[in-house]
Amino acid sequence: MTFLLYAQKMATVIYTVYGVAIFFFVFWCGTWGVHLIAILYGKWKLHKKTSLPCEIPVPGVSIVKPLMGVDPNLFSNLETFFTMDYPTYELLFCVEDESDPAIMLVKRLMEKYPNVDARLFTGGGNVGVNPKINNMQPGFLAAKYELILISDSGIRMKEDTLQDMVSHLKDKVGLVHQMPFTCDRDGFAATLEKIYFGTAQARIYLSAAFLGVNCHTGMSTLIRKNIIDEVGGLQTFSGYLAEDYFIAKSLKERGWNMSISSQPAWQNSGLCEIHSFQARLTRWAKLRAAMVPHTIILEPLSECMVLGAFASWAVSFLFKWDALVFYLVHILVWFLLDWILLCIVQNGSLSFNKFDFVVGWLFRECSSPYLFLHAQWHPEIRWRGRTYRLKWGGIAEELKPKVKV
Repeated sequence: MTFLLYAQKMATVIYTVYGVAIFFFVFWCGTWGVHLIAILYGKWKLHKKTSLPCEIPVPGVSIVKPLMGVDPNLFSNLETFFTMDYPTYELLFCVEDESDPAIMLVKRLMEKYPNVDARLFTGGGNVGVNPKINNMQPGFLAAKYELILISDSGIRMKEDTLQDMVSHLKDKVGLVHQMPFTCDRDGFAATLEKIYFGTAQARIYLSAAFLGVNCHTGMSTLIRKNIIDEVGGLQTFSGYLAEDYFIAKSLKERGWNMSISSQPAWQNSGLCEIHSFQARLTRWAKLRAAMVPHTIILEPLSECMVLGAFASWAVSFLFKWDALVFYLVHILVWFLLDWILLCIVQNGSLSFNKFDFVVGWLFRECSSPYLFLHAQWHPEIRWRGRTYRLKWGGIAEELKPKVKV
């Protein structure tokens, strides 16, 4: 009887190990499907020339620009919004702090381009914990057009970017968003940012967009104003730090579709440092874990080095393949597919050479698991000089500094 119990326990253990190995192998196979979807969809979708139909009136667009502080590229970035080739739009600049130096830059541009409809709002509002929504609230309420473009301060526009975004706003499409990418800039930190947004971020973003999964980031978003007004305006989402995700979720629940623009969002911040970039990635990881808890397991498994290690063990256990050879081939193929995807997103010559890509790619892939673990170990979020704690579901509460007595 004792022997039978022991045999049953051993069989259970063996079956469990086989099940775990099969899971890792199947998950590994699925990631290659994600790679291929991103490459094929990116090749088909991105950088296509679009134009607005001539036979119908072009809708007006109210562009809400929340600003905070000044960086070396802010003036040139904002100027691109004054020189767009679009017939009817207004610029609504929102600055919460009335002593912010960004106000001076905005006024200079308004004087330089007096024919462009532009207004400046200072002071913000106090409708929730989200500082971005508080900042944008006066501009959003004053918007006079049916379409709203929410655009972060570091975004740079091409002359036809707004045309491209409006052209994707078809029937039943309530929101058009741009896939995050970066402009060409000098330095290793800029190279690292471009590699991340052109590979790991682009892979998930494009495949999710193709499959209809909510992948929306709010750095450059065109949305129908009445859709937001129906649920009470922007302030409805002010309890979340990731308001972009919950805005898109609200739209989808009401039957609206989303579309990505053929042009990516050209991020062009003048302050580009490895530490600040990694802090940004860590903050996003904390937000994803709070909003979609299953990403705590799936996200680290989607990383090249981590998944390759588990998959190498799985094929060694299941098929008796050489684990080291499998791991090295896995890394090489992943690397090559990331290079192909980055070239598709860039749509032209890269600002760095292949050696820089190898170094930047290895640095990102090796540091990513650490950043994810660090995010889970320190769940509080520091953003715009404030500290927040996230609850399950993404609801945020601001942690006030303790007053010393």
